[in-house]
Amino acid sequence: MIIISKRSGSKKRRLSDKEIAERYKKGESTTVIAGEAGITPDAVRLVLKKMNVTLRPRGSWKRKYHVNEHYFKTWSNNMAYILGFFAADGMIPSKGQQISFAQKDMSILNLIKQELDSNHPIILNETTNVYILNLNSRVLKEDLMHIHGFTPRKSMSVQMPDIPGRYKSHFIRGYFDGDGCVYKDKLFINIVCGSKDFVHSLSEVLDEQTIKNQIKVFNNYFRLYISGPKDVQNFFRWIYEDKELYMERKYKTFLNLFT
Repeated sequence: MIIISKRSGSKKRRLSDKEIAERYKKGESTTVIAGEAGITPDAVRLVLKKMNVTLRPRGSWKRKYHVNEHYFKTWSNNMAYILGFFAADGMIPSKGQQISFAQKDMSILNLIKQELDSNHPIILNETTNVYILNLNSRVLKEDLMHIHGFTPRKSMSVQMPDIPGRYKSHFIRGYFDGDGCVYKDKLFINIVCGSKDFVHSLSEVLDEQTIKNQIKVFNNYFRLYISGPKDVQNFFRWIYEDKELYMERKYKTFLNLFT
């Protein structure tokens, strides 16, 4: 049965009763679930009561889970990678004190979770088949916004952060793992972005490494292409030099091209 949120008018709820109950039992807060479902926290609590789910005291999730809240204050190879990955596949909700990562590859979310010293659960959205890591932290949210310039609904307006030169390759590797693709049957790289400013900044970073690239404009997004054996190989070598965190599936695809 589909319930219509009183606040959202005719908008359909995006999670079923069962999904809401399962996510709550796994530890997600009613605020986070409400954001995913497109309803209010009070509506989430009504569903939980209907499903005979015992409600936790309000705010108890804050004590149950931990994370290194000051992680984005200090640059490192892995911090730059996660920042790039967040630029591609992260979200800052307008309401609530949390940040989220979403990816179909659960293994990379597990690595990010470990790096951030977090015990927050990774949830599968069965509707989209995407895994979601929600991190409840006001500090993480504020640091991403005030130190690194990210904003809610950033996909069309994200800006390239001010990245120290030694960490640029790690940031680009993170962004590539989130929104990039290398094709097995040809020497061809495709990176997608919704922000004009970001994709042009990315192109400038690649130009600094003498990696030829081309930007193509589509209806509401951009694609950056790298093609040809020399430039694809240079990109591969540059982003994986001194690598720590990386998506193994994409790295193996590169290896198969050049070995």
